[in-house]
Amino acid sequence: MKLNIVLVEPEIPQNTGNIVRTCAATGSVLHLVRPLGFDTSDKYLKRAGLDYWYLTEIHYYDSIEEVMEKHYNGSNFYFLSTKAKLRHSDAKFSDGDFLVFGKETKGLPEPLLEKYYDHTLRIPMISDARSLNLSNSVAIALYEALRQNDYFDLKTEGEIPKR
Repeated sequence: MKLNIVLVEPEIPQNTGNIVRTCAATGSVLHLVRPLGFDTSDKYLKRAGLDYWYLTEIHYYDSIEEVMEKHYNGSNFYFLSTKAKLRHSDAKFSDGDFLVFGKETKGLPEPLLEKYYDHTLRIPMISDARSLNLSNSVAIALYEALRQNDYFDLKTEGEIPKR
């Protein structure tokens, strides 16, 4: 069981590196839509993802349309934006769903949000705040989707290490 994270034209390597680590820890698949604001060999990207790169399945695309042509089934995509009316916790997430996030400086294109407005979600925050950090937003939305699905096959109990 997996969820999919789509980053449309991400600009900041540290954010994408953090998201790689989150995807690795949750078994989620990462889809990156070009152009990227960095080279994938960028030291900041690698440092933020630490040694989790080998645990992450990553796919690259040239447009959001390409992602949707390949994966959209009519109801499995959710678009996250500060311009949405629905909260991220209002959605009913399922195995295989795609959570789509826009670039740090502009978000997702307005025509895309208008077309899929009923599947556009927001993370609540005070009205004076412009937005949350991209990697934080991914983590918040992803973990809500995981929570709704009883965390799929993730380890949910820890134990105190013996000394």
